[in-house]
Amino acid sequence: MGRNDEQSGSRKGALRENQAETVREPREDSDRLDELIGHTLRERRTALSLTLSELSESSGVSNAMLSRIETGQVSPSLSTLVRITRVLGLSLSELFLDYESPEGGALHVEAGQGLEVVRTGTSRGHTYHLLSYERGPKQSFEAFLVSMDDESEVFPRFKHPGVEFLYMIRGEMQYRHGQNLYHVKPGDALTFDGTVMHGPETLLRIPIRFISIIEYASGEEAE
Repeated sequence: MGRNDEQSGSRKGALRENQAETVREPREDSDRLDELIGHTLRERRTALSLTLSELSESSGVSNAMLSRIETGQVSPSLSTLVRITRVLGLSLSELFLDYESPEGGALHVEAGQGLEVVRTGTSRGHTYHLLSYERGPKQSFEAFLVSMDDESEVFPRFKHPGVEFLYMIRGEMQYRHGQNLYHVKPGDALTFDGTVMHGPETLLRIPIRFISIIEYASGEEAE
């Protein structure tokens, strides 16, 4: 084979590689992988304070191709990734660390948007806002923001399955659990057995705000 034929073959090979990197499949797992690779490479390059031009010069991958890779627009070939990761000091395995991790789906309740719920015996000036709960037919926990603004209110006693954790945010109160009274101030926390009668006894300083988290043991039902 002559020199011109070799050069022509090299150009065709490079062209085929470039085409392989720019052809997109329908959006599916491969696209998520491309986006993940691009994000990881961009974060590493930024952490090293490298510009695209500097990375291009060191890796031999064009600026335009690097930009498309970082934005997840192409599926880079293995040889291209090797050249880039070598400059960035990354191993190929590091590019795929998070690929199999669960997609996630946190329950986000914005400030003031918790669902207001009614509990037996509560009245005006005593509100519960549901902040978090476990999706599904059975609840393993519930979290509430409790607000109390009426110091003359007579408070009910509660009794429920599970363990309750209370964290005081604002105000002061006496809180009863069974035969014991606790003076609870901002920053204080109480943890107690929910099957024992409990509830606010006296509001010492209003307004009062506290977080209440109830954890139910397996098989117990939230009331």
